[in-house]
Amino acid sequence: MEQDEHELLLPLVEEENICLPLPINVVSKYWNIELPMSEAIETAKKYSGFSGSILIEGIESAERHGLACKLVNSSLSELKKIIDSGIPPIVILPGIPEITQHASIITGYDDKEKTILHYVQKGNQEGEQQEGAIPEDIFDKEWTEEGRLLILLAPSDVLSSLKLENDYTDKSNRLCLISERQNILKNSSDALESLKQALEIHPDNSTALHQLGSIMNEQNSPECVNLYGKCLDINKRSYLTYNGLGNFYLKTNQFEKAEKYYSKAIEINPKRSAKIYKNRAYLREKQNKNSEAKDDLKNYLKYYPKAPDRGIIEQAIREL
Repeated sequence: MEQDEHELLLPLVEEENICLPLPINVVSKYWNIELPMSEAIETAKKYSGFSGSILIEGIESAERHGLACKLVNSSLSELKKIIDSGIPPIVILPGIPEITQHASIITGYDDKEKTILHYVQKGNQEGEQQEGAIPEDIFDKEWTEEGRLLILLAPSDVLSSLKLENDYTDKSNRLCLISERQNILKNSSDALESLKQALEIHPDNSTALHQLGSIMNEQNSPECVNLYGKCLDINKRSYLTYNGLGNFYLKTNQFEKAEKYYSKAIEINPKRSAKIYKNRAYLREKQNKNSEAKDDLKNYLKYYPKAPDRGIIEQAIREL
């Protein structure tokens, strides 16, 4: 097969909104569906003060305007089959420091170079899309942190012709996105109900277990430890879950346990969050591990050079 047969050409799009995330807009335009930005702007009014993307709003907009959607847990081999069938998949990946997660469109792959190609927003002079290539093994490691979640948007006849490995995970994963929206809107009882439904449909949904654990953690309930543990039984590379356990044990002054879980998260992905280093530095200092605390504070500034508390942290480094 020629390499260009493994690449999809996507339109160059720059408009986005918290209720119409860029990947949803790009993939919809790929299928010649225009999603009205005015609609997204109107919907966004109920989320004033929220700065992330609300994927479920974008998905529902695409569905209202004629596309079908599937949210499944997938694999690298299936991802390639989907690209070869002409559908550009959207994957959920770890965010760059201080962004929890981000959605990225996969535009192709190169079997010879063993790379996965991502849609990059900025085009060249001719206005063509540029691609970011990520080595396959690194991509898969990062994707695993998010349970290999995949969003497929396509006309319903195209989508129904696809045989997916884990089709049964669709409804449960959708409820996780719905719960996320309810949480942003501070409807915590609805958010909990959606996650309970998600787990009734698919008890091994690691995303739902993690989200439920996080809500319990916010409520300072020790029940979060049990839920996080179940999540890690299913996905041993869930960075956010190790971080959540670290946060719970930090709050409850169980410093050795907190350090253990923060260290496990850092082992999985040392660059994912700067704040985790600051948290670990605090509890290491409490345990009189001053040189390790100092290293953590240096890493905090390395991964977050524009930290608003930079001056205070530099002072703390000098004093340790």
